[in-house]
Amino acid sequence: MKITDVRTVLLTGPCTNDPFLREARKRRSAAFIEIHTDGDQIGLGETYAGYFCPEAVPAIVEFFKPILLGQTVDDIPELWRRMYHCGNFWGRVGLGAIVLNGIEAALWDLKGKQLDQPVHALLGGSKFKRLPCYATGGPSNYPKDRLAKKMDHYFSLGFHGLKVGAGSFSPEGWYMPKEAKEAADFEADKFSFMRAHAGSDAWLAMDAHMGNNHVTTWTVEIATAVARALEPYNPFFLEEPLHYTDPWGYAELCKATSTPIAGGECLTAAYEWRVFTEQDSFDIGQPDASFTGGLGEFLTVAQMLEKSGKKIATHAWGAGGSLMQNVHAGFAAANTCILEIPPDYAGLHSEVIEGGLVIKDGYVLPPDRPGLGVVLTDETKRRYPFQPGSGEFNSVPGKILKD
Repeated sequence: MKITDVRTVLLTGPCTNDPFLREARKRRSAAFIEIHTDGDQIGLGETYAGYFCPEAVPAIVEFFKPILLGQTVDDIPELWRRMYHCGNFWGRVGLGAIVLNGIEAALWDLKGKQLDQPVHALLGGSKFKRLPCYATGGPSNYPKDRLAKKMDHYFSLGFHGLKVGAGSFSPEGWYMPKEAKEAADFEADKFSFMRAHAGSDAWLAMDAHMGNNHVTTWTVEIATAVARALEPYNPFFLEEPLHYTDPWGYAELCKATSTPIAGGECLTAAYEWRVFTEQDSFDIGQPDASFTGGLGEFLTVAQMLEKSGKKIATHAWGAGGSLMQNVHAGFAAANTCILEIPPDYAGLHSEVIEGGLVIKDGYVLPPDRPGLGVVLTDETKRRYPFQPGSGEFNSVPGKILKD
């Protein structure tokens, strides 16, 4: 069965059905990649670039496409190497690698469908009978009674863990602490409330989003103050409290607190990850199997971290393809400690996954459908036509997303 075409499908749909997340983000864009063959099967993958800069994806897919035409999926690592080498001068890290991730995922999906095996079986087999998961909750909806309702919503869906953002989001707008004492006091007060409300057994985490306060990012001083302030409340991790231009600051932070420091969702390719791993910049790495450069690169990163005695917690905030890529990769990696799951998701998840994700008692079970267990029907494509400009932008002058 030979490859006859490689196509990009851009879509825009509701970001989520979660009423709390929807207060801050009402729509999402997504970029899927289809691998067509001279048979009936189609491989489907997703690149997380589609959430941020979907318009840039098709041209890069077309650039790599000739390498795949006429090929089979017998040796996916070799096809990946050819594409990666073709982008050697511009795609070692960054957007080229991110788009390549979606192409490679589609190749694995196609191979899994051809062999009637789930992708994690092709990646070395599942290392777990089940994995804990948490609901990724986006912002901390305030006031606190609203935050409590948000937590209860996720627990009612069967989650035993959840993650919320630093700062707060309320009808008055966004708030992000800007000074060390201000940040430490605010986040400790919030996390104390969350721990009291959830109980001692819940897996609670915080995402600092690089300490982004719309003007600058947190310094090591601010991040250290926050991390230490959270220590009494047993957080599962504090995610990306610093910018990714400072692996040395991350290393300093890890040494300064017992709060586990997590990060890595913005890192691409093992080449970039190596800088952070060798600095011991993270206690818990967060590779994303729709962003890191490929499922193969994801596992290389996981093994790199494992050799340093570190765990990984998958990052997954793309659409349904991205989520399932991370679930399969998470089960194939021996040092996965928890999976990120978008809760109460909308059509660009539910219609793509089509019931293939099974969560029981707060744990994800290994997927058993062939390939990644994803599908993209013509009906779904018609239902969610792409809207230019629907990618999520940074909140900077001229690019402030209204919905």
